[in-house]
Amino acid sequence: MTRNVGTADRILRILVGVALIAFAIAEPDAGWSWIGWIGVVPIVTALIGWCPAYRLLGMRTFARLNTFGPKAFVRSWRQHRCRRKN
Repeated sequence: MTRNVGTADRILRILVGVALIAFAIAEPDAGWSWIGWIGVVPIVTALIGWCPAYRLLGMRTFARLNTFGPKAFVRSWRQHRCRRKN
């Protein structure tokens, strides 16, 4: 499994999952409180860093290494500079 869930996405998934489970625990008499237990799914996908729905849709919120940060900036600057010389 290739990781396809980024850090911000993982945090959001954990928050949504905890909120859904909290709803299921707080309102056990509601007729549709079972929907709250679906909150386990975003928590699990956040913990493992892989979402099967993203795989099916060809999406990814996880950036590969060295696509951001100072090294990536220097690399893109060098590529840009080389293009200008030609």
